[in-house]
Amino acid sequence: MNQTADAFLKLVTIMDELREQCPWDKKQTIHTLRSMTIEELYELVDAIDANDWKGIKEELGDLFLHLLFYSRIGREESQFALEDILNGIAEKLIRRHPHIYGDVKVKDEEEVKKNWQKIKAAEGKVAQSVLEGVPKSLPAIVKALRVQEKAKQIGFEWENKQDVWAKVEEEISEFSTAVQKADKAEMEAEFGDILFSLVNYARFLQIDPEAALEKTNQKFIRRFRFMEKKAGEKGLTLDKMNLTEMDELWNAAKRTNESDN
Repeated sequence: MNQTADAFLKLVTIMDELREQCPWDKKQTIHTLRSMTIEELYELVDAIDANDWKGIKEELGDLFLHLLFYSRIGREESQFALEDILNGIAEKLIRRHPHIYGDVKVKDEEEVKKNWQKIKAAEGKVAQSVLEGVPKSLPAIVKALRVQEKAKQIGFEWENKQDVWAKVEEEISEFSTAVQKADKAEMEAEFGDILFSLVNYARFLQIDPEAALEKTNQKFIRRFRFMEKKAGEKGLTLDKMNLTEMDELWNAAKRTNESDN
């Protein structure tokens, strides 16, 4: 533990020195850091998806630096100090885990989530809606999953996955009707409903829809690059090939790794 504390304090010291001495670091604000922080977070996600532990370690370091950067600026603006952040999260975790630090009994993770929401409400964190805790800037699929999980915590939930799938089929039918009418606004709305209901079905199957879609993205990229490579070996480019020729390459790409199918 002492080694961890020493390493943390070393990084805090470096952050202070950079802020006071480096021209670039001196100029940064919470707003200029924002986009860079998002980029660092996505780099961490890439490393996690690749199961790249070396990369995860490096990206976590980058994120730690950003967190310390924000805390340093907060101190300069007389808004908060680093110890306020650390004490604040420690106290919140203790307060919201009475089954660990108190005498509350829970039987499973669902009860933990429900208690968490009740405690947040008692803290005044949920003033008007249980959905207020869902960040506005979340990617749409992740946001859909989070609002559905939030709604479930207060009992607004389908009874079984069969009913959820029936809803998916209903939305597809409504989308088909909108397509026949050639109403673009209605098509967009109904397509959104299909995606939302599919996210809901994935949740019932305990599938992470964001992770599932990203795996499909990566599968498509692998196959498409295979097509480009094979076309190049023939002295061709894909834009010079017809659809039948490209389809043959696509099927060959699928055969290179049966687990992709």
